[in-house]
Amino acid sequence: MKIGFGCDHAAVELKDELLKYMSEKGYECVDFGSKNPEEKVDYPLKGQEVAESLIAGEIDKAVLICGTGIGISLSANKVPGIRAAVCSEPYSARLSVEHNNANIIAMGARVVGNELAKSILDAFFSASFQGGRHERRVNLITDIEKKYNK
Repeated sequence: MKIGFGCDHAAVELKDELLKYMSEKGYECVDFGSKNPEEKVDYPLKGQEVAESLIAGEIDKAVLICGTGIGISLSANKVPGIRAAVCSEPYSARLSVEHNNANIIAMGARVVGNELAKSILDAFFSASFQGGRHERRVNLITDIEKKYNK
């Protein structure tokens, strides 16, 4: 599986730690993120870049990180087909995949520490979409998206 990592300047250190962690677990990782915490980077642009790469099939899933995870996920979710979930603990990360078929996990570098972030990634990447009653609801989300993206 190929994972894209995107971040702004507030999350460079956490992004680097998580990219290394997932690489060591055998994932192919692509770094779209900021490289220098001193150089300001606008999180909406990174969210969009990673989301577009996912929709284009260049990556399979993604990890987005900014100060809170909120802004970068909001921008990613504007790209049709993206379901980015902001999670600050593993339970929600797992259910975001199992129930909502999330394809991007987002988190805040100012919210979670390194070890908690690793647990969140483990939960997200070990989960599988359960389909069934959840598929109908994910399809309803897609229908809303289509209504406004004509």
